[in-house]
Order: sequence, then C-alpha cells, then structure tokens
Amino acid sequence: MPTPDLGNPKRTIEILQKYRFSFQKRYGQNFLIDPHVLEKIVAAAEVGKEDLVLEIGPGIGTLTQYLAAAARKVIAVEIDDRLLPVLEETLAGYDNVEVLHADILKVDVRQLAEEKNGGRPLKVVANLPYYITTPIIMSLFESHVPLESMTVMVQKEVADRMKAGPGSKDYGALSLAVQYYAEPYLAANVPLNCFMPRPAVGSAVIRLSGRPKPPVQVREEALLFGLIRAAFNQRRKTLMNALRNAQELGYTKEEIEKAMKAAGLPERVRGEELSLAQFAMLADALGEERENNE
Repeated sequence: MPTPDLGNPKRTIEILQKYRFSFQKRYGQNFLIDPHVLEKIVAAAEVGKEDLVLEIGPGIGTLTQYLAAAARKVIAVEIDDRLLPVLEETLAGYDNVEVLHADILKVDVRQLAEEKNGGRPLKVVANLPYYITTPIIMSLFESHVPLESMTVMVQKEVADRMKAGPGSKDYGALSLAVQYYAEPYLAANVPLNCFMPRPAVGSAVIRLSGRPKPPVQVREEALLFGLIRAAFNQRRKTLMNALRNAQELGYTKEEIEKAMKAAGLPERVRGEELSLAQFAMLADALGEERENNE
C-alpha cells in the first residue's frame, strides 16, 4: 500500500491542475493540506485494522488515503461526478477502498453495514461541506443506523453548539439532539490555512461516540424533539409562550401549565435553561396530560 501523499499542498495542486478542477461552491469543497491534521482525524476516530469506515465526501481522496492506511476497508461516498476520475488515480494503490458515486442522504447506510460489515457498527469519518453538516449528521442518527462513532470536520461554531450545555449562548436544539444520540468530544481546532481554498470560518474536528441507549428515557421521542424545536424556534420567549405558539404541537395553555407544573418547571423558565432530562420529563407530562383529556 502506498504512503499517503495528498497531505502535501504541492501534490494537491498538481492533481487539481491535471484535471483542471474548479471548486464548486454548491458542494462546499475545501480540501485538507496538512498531514498533521489528517493524522489527528484518523487518531480521533480511533480507526483500526478491524474497522469499516464510511467516508462522506472524499474530494480528491486526501483523507481517504490516510483512512485506507489505517482501516480494514473504506467506503467513500462522493456526490460530485467530476471527482470520480481523480479518485481513480489518487486511490489506485489502495485495494481496500470502494468509491460510491451517490448523495449520502439517499444511501441506505443500514444495508451497507449489513452487506459490508456483517451488521456490525461502522465508523463514519468526514470533512463535511458546512452547509449540509447538520442534515447529514441528524439523518444518520435519526435513521438509527449502526454507528460506533462519527468523527467529522465541522465549522468551529457548530462543534461548540454540539457540546454546549444549558444556559450557554451556544446551547440549542442541535446540542440536545446530538447529546441524545451521542457523546461529543472536541478533538482539535483547525486553522484556516490547513485547507485549499481557505474557508471563511474556523473549523474543528469533533467525535460523536454513539450511545448504546439514550441518556434519558422518554415515551415519545418525536414529541421530545417537537418540544425542543418549539422551545428554540423562539428562544427569547418563555418556554410557556414558545410552546403555546407552536401550532404543530397543538397543546392548550392549560395543558402546558399543568405539564410544566408536573415536571417541576417554573412558569417563567426559558427553553435554553432546561437540560435534556427536563425536556424528557416535560414531554412525558404533556403526553399524560393529552391522554387524560381524551
């Protein structure tokens, strides 16, 4: 197996010029050009010789080379068909890499794990396009695919939101959703000059380790996330008013008041002050309130 060489900016420029590649804004393409950061990602993902790694958005294959050197097998999903001939060249010496030309949001990852990994949990590693980071991460979590961990390069402020706790300015619906499914660990902050082209914002590598079961038990998962969305859609309002204004929830003022009281929540509390456990208690209390009124 060849030594990874695409972490070298000179080699990256060579490949891009050879294929006359122009960066597409719509795909959010920023390629890594720092071997130290690439090694850090593989180490943070704890990739070993037994692992099947699903890489989202391999680009020209930079991170793919490092993953292939460490893993048993890498399946790289690339949406941009212009990159397929590039990947054919840059990954030519790596016989444990399979490139899929597809949109990750349309790939059946559960079936992939079944066919390629005997149903065992796989590791996701990605330098994600920032505009689609959250949809990709949440789609993988919500479809309950077998995931051991996701190690992703994201916008620094998104990483901060994923690991934020109640009361902080970064705390929101994303914090709660990620922490319901996974345990976040910030592995590294990544400067702008580690990419080509340089992004406009700082980046960070975060590992989301899948939980064997959620940290809270709740009767209706959909209601829990409906409450969380409603609370943060109008985060400056009290929780009571935010829930009353959420027509999709359809609860009356009286039902909300009773449920909040049952969950031990003060009348003037805001959603940003509640922990995941408190949201779960409120969801159960509202569910009971609705049942009692039927």
